[in-house]
Parts: sequence; structure tokens; C-alpha cells
Amino acid sequence: MTRMLIIGPPGSGKGTQADRISGRLGVVAISTGDIFRANVKGETPLGIEAKKYMDAGDFVPDSVTNNMVRDRLSQDDVENGFLLDGYPRTTAQVDYLDQILAEGQQELDVVLQLTADDEELVARLLGRAKETGRSDDNEAVIRHRLDLYHEQTEVVVAKYAERGILTQVDGIGGIDEVTDRVLAAIEATKAV
Repeated sequence: MTRMLIIGPPGSGKGTQADRISGRLGVVAISTGDIFRANVKGETPLGIEAKKYMDAGDFVPDSVTNNMVRDRLSQDDVENGFLLDGYPRTTAQVDYLDQILAEGQQELDVVLQLTADDEELVARLLGRAKETGRSDDNEAVIRHRLDLYHEQTEVVVAKYAERGILTQVDGIGGIDEVTDRVLAAIEATKAV
């Protein structure tokens, strides 16, 4: 059983790697971004509220996100583990996730951080915007999201580093190359 997080700046390949890792480890990948986008597309009340923040490049408020994650982690398909992508992004969310896991007498096994250069990420995300037409991928919004990541999420990374469960992997390179590095890093944490 593996309970893990994947963290990294926007465009670092978290979603792609989460899908690949979850398949290899046999655990469910849970992406808060995918859940938000599904709600936006479905024009649910959560989606309408979340869209305002997403279009501005801001984080969706903790109150909305926390409840969504609590509900998702209570479902049966996470019994054998999970890979959480996009949460937690703030120290308050770390504390909330700790509370959810403690209630189920669980804890995280590993926190994987994909690292990448900001300019590489901007170029990558602008390319993705042209391919997919995502409204939240223009240069000003991308740079704002990167600033938020550095201001808020790096504190989250530091918290997990203090606990000794953080593993960093270079997210730049071919998809298979990054996957191989990620799986090797996860395997190395199991040996410790």
C-alpha cells in the first residue's frame, strides 16, 4: 500500500506522472485540478465558484478544496493507497490532510516533488495552452501561478522535508525518462 503526494510547480508534469505512477503502483490517482475542471465543465455550484479563482490563476479557497478532498479520500477505491496530485498547496491544507489521515489511522509514505526551471515551465504551459485552449494558461496567469507556488507551496515542501518523507526528482526531460527517475526515487524510499 502506498499513500503519496506529488507536488511541483504548474507545468512540471504532475498529472502525466501521477497517471503513470498510479498505474505502476496500482493505486488511484486523485487530481484536485481534474475534479475542479469536471465541476467547471458540468457547471456545478462548486465549478462556478472554482472557475472564478482558476481563471485568475488563484488557488481555490481551502474551505472548498478541503471538503472535496475529505469526501474523495473517504471513497472505497483509496483503501489500497492513493496518489494525491494538487493537494495540499498550503500549510493549512497540510494540517487538514494530517487530520483526515489520522482519523483513518493512516499517514503518508512519500511526498514526491517534481522540480523544473520557471522559464521552461512558462514555455511548456504556453505550448499546452495552444494545444488545449485552456483559459487558465496565458503568460500572465502562468507567471502568477508560479509566484503563488513559490510563495505558498514551497513552505509545504519544507514541512514534508522536515518529516523526512520528501523525495525530489528533476521533472525536465522526456516523459519516459522522468517516469523512470520517479519510480527509481520511490523504490529508493522503500529501501530506507
